[in-house]
Amino acid sequence: MKRTLCTFLASVFLIQSVCGSVAFAAENSNDLLDELGLTKEVKGAAQRTAEINSAYYDMLDFDNKQESDFAVRGLMDAPETLILKDKEGNVIWNQTAYGFLNGTEKAPDTANPSLWENSKNNHVYGLFEVTDGIYQVRGYDMANLTLIEGSTGWIVFDPLMSIECTEAAMELVEKNLGKKPVSAVIISHPHVDHFGGIKGVMSSEEAADASLSLEEQLASGKIPIVVPQGFEESAINENVYAGRAMGRRANYQYGVYLDSSETGRLAMGIGMGQSTGTVSYISPTFEITTTGEKYTIDGVKMEFQLTPGTEAPAEMNIWFPEKNALWVAENCTSTLHNLYTLRGAEVRDGAAWAKYICEAVTRYGDMAEVTFQSHNWPHWGNEVIHDYLINTAAVYQFINDQTLTYINQGYTSDEISNMIKLPEKLAENWYTRQYYGTVAHNAKAVYQKYMGWYDANPVNLNPLSPAESAEKWVEYMELGSVDDVLRKAKSDFEAGEYQWVAEVTNTIVFAQPNNEAARLLCADALEQLGYEAESGTWRNAYLSAALELRNGNMAVIKSKTSKNGDMLLNMTASNIFDYMSILIDKNAISSYDFSVNIYLTDTQENYNLRFKYGAVLKFENYTDEDARLSITTKRPVLLYMIQNQEDLFKQNSEITGDMQILSLIMENLNEFDVSSASSFNIIEP
Repeated sequence: MKRTLCTFLASVFLIQSVCGSVAFAAENSNDLLDELGLTKEVKGAAQRTAEINSAYYDMLDFDNKQESDFAVRGLMDAPETLILKDKEGNVIWNQTAYGFLNGTEKAPDTANPSLWENSKNNHVYGLFEVTDGIYQVRGYDMANLTLIEGSTGWIVFDPLMSIECTEAAMELVEKNLGKKPVSAVIISHPHVDHFGGIKGVMSSEEAADASLSLEEQLASGKIPIVVPQGFEESAINENVYAGRAMGRRANYQYGVYLDSSETGRLAMGIGMGQSTGTVSYISPTFEITTTGEKYTIDGVKMEFQLTPGTEAPAEMNIWFPEKNALWVAENCTSTLHNLYTLRGAEVRDGAAWAKYICEAVTRYGDMAEVTFQSHNWPHWGNEVIHDYLINTAAVYQFINDQTLTYINQGYTSDEISNMIKLPEKLAENWYTRQYYGTVAHNAKAVYQKYMGWYDANPVNLNPLSPAESAEKWVEYMELGSVDDVLRKAKSDFEAGEYQWVAEVTNTIVFAQPNNEAARLLCADALEQLGYEAESGTWRNAYLSAALELRNGNMAVIKSKTSKNGDMLLNMTASNIFDYMSILIDKNAISSYDFSVNIYLTDTQENYNLRFKYGAVLKFENYTDEDARLSITTKRPVLLYMIQNQEDLFKQNSEITGDMQILSLIMENLNEFDVSSASSFNIIEP
């Protein structure tokens, strides 16, 4: 079974594909191509592009060299050139191809200067010392190979994506640190770039017996493979069931077919790209199931923190108390990461991501002197680490909460992705710039998590296929005026093309909300779709939209919903604080950084809320000695805060500290009315 699984995994993880040649029929004459100056050659940067890119030098602090300094810190050895090949001689990894980055001070016009700097940092490769007994080989694949020196051998973390890259990395280690056996392998999460090279450090026969305890596995002389709970199930769910489609989409995400150049592939935040060597797999032998589990592996003490639902469905951080070192897996890197990755994956939970980083701060933040992870470079110094963790958590929390704020105001996924912007103080950090994930597509991930694919506009319930829609749009582009489009749409309506008519007329409605002809023809088309629908919910959606196009927003005209407050009354304190961070005007508090201690006498709970430049971070069982405000109250009294009843809140609470902070919070819990039903538009802007 394991052999079959391994073969299957290896086959689906490979992202290279063979494409046959395609002949394209010419739609345009050569005269038109000549007139417009259109050719197949790669072009340089347009003037406007050059101006936009140049503006980044004024926008960001390029004199801040923390990340570039950390990228080279601890370098022990690196080959002058790094080109790795498989047994057939195919190049599977090539850092030498990025030589054009070396020695450059400014980016060319064809590259965003911020991404250019990140590419230079990721291009630094070789063997590095992180701290005493902890080493990394970076730049030998998309991820890092991390080794911790045990009493008898190496504890290997996240053995890269391909066997060839892992073997090459181990050769560099052995050249500088000597040859040692592998005493254990620890894999932080089930993405292929973190385990695909495992057979570069061990064989299947060397794996320990999974039926034994970890202590017994270590004593057996075999190699334990330690993973977070749910690792193998997640690996199969994410990489096998949709693996073929993910592989093709990854061609685009990672620029597999692009050349490395000033006009081609650069880094993408977490590395230079992915290797294309041999992917392997060995089933884990031991799962971590609970945060706080402590083990000594080959003489090295470790404490595990599970972080499920963050960067992967199963993931874990690890604290090394004897080294004051925190392994943060892929929960913190040197880029904004993905709540949704473009290759396709389960949507990740931004609030959980922030929550687990905050938990790491409360458990280990006061002691940590270095953080290191499976991508990019470490961060050193307790003050730097504190800011690194808090700022990273704040970014994910802000994206999650601001998206939910906009959702509750009635905005759709596309609208939100165009509206949302990080507060200036959060956007300025180099380690959360948008090299890999973006604020826009992460906001869409939050929308998808809570609302799904549907934007509530029934025109979009079952749209035409892209090819069909495009054919109709080209046909309509030739008509010349909106009135002519409506005449043609009426003709298509008579022909029974109701879905298309709904799409084109609704587009006109969004551009011209008062165009009565467009509204009524759209209503007629939706009505017919409703009449045809077998699904009762689809019928209701179509006919409701037709009603509102003809008569106006019915939620404004006559609301049928009232709230008695039962849901609010039964919210936990944690729920209430989460809701507060959605309700608060994050732009209005984006220049503030303060914290509030809250103790609840009825539930004996202790919270610290950190208002960090627009984000609200929640720390459980934690008190900040420097908090600007301290509140002692009961859980139900917290509801007065979200209901903007400041006087009642004060009357039922003991409050010490800066009362202006309380007023600032409460006057900005105003993004929507929690006591009323929503009445935002759906079928019109």
